[in-house]
Amino acid sequence: MNEILRETQQTVIGTSLDPQDWNSFRALAHRMLDEAIDGIADIRTRPVWQPIPDHVRSAFRADVPREQSDLAEVYREFSEGVAPYATGNVHPGFMGWVHGGGTAVGMLAEMLAAGLNANLGGRDHMPIEVERQVVDWMRSLFSFPEDASGIFVTGTSMANLMAVLVARTSTLGKPARQHGIGNDGAVLTAYTSQAAHGCISRAMDIAGLGTDALRKIDVNADHCIDVAALRAQIAIDREVGFKPFLVVASAGTVDVGAIDDLEAIAVLCRDEGIWFHVDGAFGALAIMSPELAPMLGGIELADSIALDFHKWGQVPYDAGFLLVRDGEQHRQAFAQPAAYLRREARGLAAGAVWPCDLGPDLSRGFRALKTWFTLKTFGTARLGAVIARSCALAKYLEARVLAEPRLELLAPVNLNIVCFRYRADDATNREIVADVQESGIAAPSSTTLDGKFAIRAAIVNHRTEEVDVDALVSAVLEFGARRTGDGLIETASPPLAAQ
Repeated sequence: MNEILRETQQTVIGTSLDPQDWNSFRALAHRMLDEAIDGIADIRTRPVWQPIPDHVRSAFRADVPREQSDLAEVYREFSEGVAPYATGNVHPGFMGWVHGGGTAVGMLAEMLAAGLNANLGGRDHMPIEVERQVVDWMRSLFSFPEDASGIFVTGTSMANLMAVLVARTSTLGKPARQHGIGNDGAVLTAYTSQAAHGCISRAMDIAGLGTDALRKIDVNADHCIDVAALRAQIAIDREVGFKPFLVVASAGTVDVGAIDDLEAIAVLCRDEGIWFHVDGAFGALAIMSPELAPMLGGIELADSIALDFHKWGQVPYDAGFLLVRDGEQHRQAFAQPAAYLRREARGLAAGAVWPCDLGPDLSRGFRALKTWFTLKTFGTARLGAVIARSCALAKYLEARVLAEPRLELLAPVNLNIVCFRYRADDATNREIVADVQESGIAAPSSTTLDGKFAIRAAIVNHRTEEVDVDALVSAVLEFGARRTGDGLIETASPPLAAQ
């Protein structure tokens, strides 16, 4: 027996992955942290985005590593091959998609969360309590009842899918989870606007209801859902035997940032007995701004709200969130007893509702910590001021566009998104967007509005200032002039963008 024990001990010696020299590891870790902080502090000296050279891309096509490498060498590869070619949303000139800028505070919180390596699927530990506190704060912000539930997810795409599943289970009953949606599920219909995010259609697909069951209602001149048309479509569907079960309103549409008439939709859903969900990916957090919160009137009446802290909340990716008014209906849609998840009266397996009862994930990271750190450190008043400031900058950009004869505004500026174009054809504007991105000066995105290609600037980053808006306008004018042969103007590039 002793011989067997000795042989077993010999086979496991040296399998720990901890550093053999903690002092050297600590020194390199401090260097990594310092350089990460420098990367944020000195962000304006870098291009917003730059194309990935072929040799850099090819270096990441290597075979799976079989042998170990020195950590310093791995970090060098990251520093030279990854960090310079990131998306760029940390930069104040990033105005392409609705990406938050993150904060140094959030970065540190993410580091601390990684150190704990907590699984927030369940059990009785403080990381769960941190998440529950953030849920409590969201209940308070949106005036939801005490028995409302909430859960962190990857992003609003997942939160919207989960809301569809909760609404489906609420309508068909819990047996539908065991037996399938059957004939009753085949007649379910949901409603959203033509301007809604594509993830709503995808959610209907994944939920097994089919994209054809989603009615996309026309929008009005403000790009908001036509409530009268919505009511009429619901009546038509009921008349022919369909069963309306869900309306998804938008609080900040993806193209122009429009907010649907949430109060009117809430009244309609109450009258019709339909689940009222709000896709508030970025717009819902306007609730933190006293100036903007009135635009969200009626959101407190929703049955569920999806939002992203990693957008206007400035939390590092990813930190999506779903809030559900009726916590028990939320639980009924996902909870599934299992012997290995048995809840005990005491010990580590104690606790009430576990997060795995409220969503599809059993393995869950500690997303709540960086959100908790952000909310605790800055407070909702300061975060609300950042949100209002981004909307003011959008108005500034709108004014710049309206004052420039070579530019054309394509949609009302509702919140923080400005859609415009150089007065040229679609092909030219498409090239202008790519030119501006590759210059490193700014990073707009694009969309199509009323059949026209639009340059889309979404101002989300808390670091963005008027100078960054001016740089975007100057770059569009410069590249537009180059593409069309108009009188050329000059604009400055960031130092690294010219290399």
